[in-house]
Amino acid sequence: MAETLSVTDMLPNKFEPKRNYRWVLAIEGIDSFLMMNTSRPSITIGEKKIDFMNSYRYVSGKLTFGDLSVKLHDPIAPSGAQQVMEWIRTHYESVSGRAGYADFYKRDIQIKLLDPVGTVIELWDVKGAMITSANFNSLDYSGEEIMAIDLNLKFDNCVLQF
Repeated sequence: MAETLSVTDMLPNKFEPKRNYRWVLAIEGIDSFLMMNTSRPSITIGEKKIDFMNSYRYVSGKLTFGDLSVKLHDPIAPSGAQQVMEWIRTHYESVSGRAGYADFYKRDIQIKLLDPVGTVIELWDVKGAMITSANFNSLDYSGEEIMAIDLNLKFDNCVLQF
């Protein structure tokens, strides 16, 4: 005979959802309060196709992390543009034409999700992040937009700590 579950059996007694507006992004050299939006890491696992008689078998291939997009406020002071340019100069110094060592331009990042009282409930450690593009956005006499900076970050690895 089929069993019918009651609603109270299907839902947990205490339920508090995570909210997408309770988070802190920590990047060395950039003030956390400048962050407007970002996303949690995305992961793609490749597949390896193995021929077997008249069919195929599949095993997992290499794991790839998707790029991390970050949007920053760009206030007058402290200047978000200046903080981003300081990081870019560790990648490539446009005045001298010299490139930097990965040890200097790669940074570790932390994404912290918070509960209603500010306790960290989810922590992502993002390792070896570097800037692949920075867009300081357009200027417009007819607009009323707040200035923002868009960053695209590539990283080596990430770990969901809890």
